[in-house]
Amino acid sequence: MGQKVHPYSFRLGYIRDWGSRWFAKKKDFGPLLIEDAKIRVHIKKNLMQAAIAKIEIERASNRIRLIIHSGRPGVIIGRKGAEIDRLRDDLRGIVNKELQIDIKEIKRVALSAQLVAENIAFQLEKRISFRRAMKRAVQQAITAGAGGIKIRCRGRLDGAEIARKESYKVGKVPLQTIKADVDYGFAEAHTQAGLIGIKTWIYTGDIIVGKKPVRQKQEG
Repeated sequence: MGQKVHPYSFRLGYIRDWGSRWFAKKKDFGPLLIEDAKIRVHIKKNLMQAAIAKIEIERASNRIRLIIHSGRPGVIIGRKGAEIDRLRDDLRGIVNKELQIDIKEIKRVALSAQLVAENIAFQLEKRISFRRAMKRAVQQAITAGAGGIKIRCRGRLDGAEIARKESYKVGKVPLQTIKADVDYGFAEAHTQAGLIGIKTWIYTGDIIVGKKPVRQKQEG
């Protein structure tokens, strides 16, 4: 039996930080946690074209700071900031607090595991072969400088009657090494045959606390 641990929770407090950073009393913890979930669902649902990989939430007294990591920040900001103002107004319907929205651009999209998984899911929904989609993602990640990548698809692949899983792995992905910076992503493809789950692990190098990250050298 495999003992599986989420790559993020395994590294929390060492090279990873929490996605929600705030403190609350016991009676307020539950409502604030639900509020965070609603914020994330709303942003992901209404900004699907913005390639959002991660949303961090910080709370201080009556203020909320959202840090959105996106591969296409221009989609979120819009022309003259129109879209980000609209997003702020929509979120006020969920939270009645002062909102600050910061956007961080993901410069190497091929190294973001969540975006890679979502891209593969999008291709599967467009009836592209899962092998072709997975091989292309692996090639792009290695070209971008990844030390290793592993992709696993599970479900009725190519419309098969019996569900199965297929995996591709190139390089090394040290899941049990805490200092290893392993990015993890999960997405679901809604196909005519049913749901197909895609999991992605991307290893980009080691992070030693107190020192600069040791990145993998690109070959060639």
